[in-house]
Amino acid sequence: MSTFPVLARLLAALIGTAIATSCFYAQAETVDRSTVPVGSIQEVAAFQGPGPSGIVVTPEGRTFVGFPRHAIDHTGMTLGELVNGKLVPYPSAEVSQPSTLSDSERLISVHGMTLDSKGRLWLIDDGKHAGHDGIAPGAAKVVGIDLNSNKIVSKVVLKDALRQDSHMNDLRIDLSHGSQGVAYVADSSFAESPALVVVDLASGRQRRVLANDPSMVAQKDFVTQLDGVPMRYEGDKTPFPHGGVHSLALTADNSRLYYSPLTSRHLWSLPTAALADFRLDDKQLAAQIRDEGEKVMTDGMDIDRQGRLYLTDAEHHQVLRRWPDGHLEVVLRDPRLVWPDGLFVSADSVYVTLGQWDRLGKGFDTRKPPYLLIRTPIDPTPQFNAQPQ
Repeated sequence: MSTFPVLARLLAALIGTAIATSCFYAQAETVDRSTVPVGSIQEVAAFQGPGPSGIVVTPEGRTFVGFPRHAIDHTGMTLGELVNGKLVPYPSAEVSQPSTLSDSERLISVHGMTLDSKGRLWLIDDGKHAGHDGIAPGAAKVVGIDLNSNKIVSKVVLKDALRQDSHMNDLRIDLSHGSQGVAYVADSSFAESPALVVVDLASGRQRRVLANDPSMVAQKDFVTQLDGVPMRYEGDKTPFPHGGVHSLALTADNSRLYYSPLTSRHLWSLPTAALADFRLDDKQLAAQIRDEGEKVMTDGMDIDRQGRLYLTDAEHHQVLRRWPDGHLEVVLRDPRLVWPDGLFVSADSVYVTLGQWDRLGKGFDTRKPPYLLIRTPIDPTPQFNAQPQ
C-alpha cells in the first residue's frame, strides 16, 4: 500500500491546523483587550434589599457595611456588621434602624466610612431621607465608634457647615492635627454647591472651605458611558450619579488629602497642615492645591501603606491603582463591577461594594439584586515554575 495518501492527509491536516491557529491569533489581535477580565474576584457577600455603599474591614477581619437612605428611604439597618454569616445592625438595632431615638442619637443614612490610626471606626451620616425635603436638625453628623466596646465615643453634629442641599458623602480622619483629631468630609451636594468640610473633633468647630473652587465642582462638559449608554452632564437633569467633590483618600502619614469630584476625571490634593488650619481662608488654601493630573471617573478611593492610590472606574468595570509617580494600572476588571462604589484597602486586599447606582435615577430603577461586596488581592498572585530553568 502506498504511503502517499497517508502523507497527503497528514500534510493537509498540518496545513489546516496552521491556518486555524493563525486565524485564531489574528482574531485574538482584533479583540478589544479592555473586555478581557483582569485579576481575581471573590464574592464576600451578596445583599438583597437596600444597596450597600460604605465599607470597612478591620485587621482582625471585622466587616462593616453602610446602607444609605438618601436614594431609597428603606426601613432596614443603615449600618451593619457581618457576623458568623449574618448581617447584624451595628452598633445596635436601636441606633442603626428606625427607632424612638432622636435624629442626633441614631444613625439616619450612613455613607462613607474609614478607620483611624487607632483602629476606631468613623462614618459620615448624611442625615438624608429620600423623598423628604432638606435635612432635619441633628441628622447629619460625624460619628466615631470604639470597636472594643462597640460604643459611640465621638459625635459632632453638622450645623455651621451644613446646607439643606448637602450630600455628605465621604470622610477621612486625621489624628495628627488638633487635640483629638480633625475630620475632612466631602460635601458632594445634591444641588450645585459642593465643598470640603473641616471639623475639629475636640471642640466641634466646623467650616466649609473651597466652596465652588474649580477643583470641587462637577465638570460642565463631562461625558460618560455607563452600561454602554453615552450620557452628558446636564446639571439637575443628569440621568447618572453626579456631583462635586466626592471621594477622599488620606496618606498614611496624614500629610496629604487627595480628592476628586464625582463628575470629573481630575485628581487634586491639599496638605493637611493647611486644611486643618482654621486661620487660613479660601484664597490661601487654593494657593496650596496641587493638580495631580487626569484619571478616570471615580466614586470610591483609598490609599495603601505604600502610597498607592486605588480608584473605582464604573465606566470600564474596573479598579485602578495609581502609583506615587502617577502611572496607572488595572488591578481588577470584571463585568460584575456595576458601579463600584465604596472602596477600602486592607493590608492584602481591596474591598469594593457594587451598588448599581447608575441604574437608579429620577423615574427609573433598573437595579437587580443581589448587590455584591467583593474583594481582590492587592498584588498579583505569586508565579512559580517547578521546571528547572
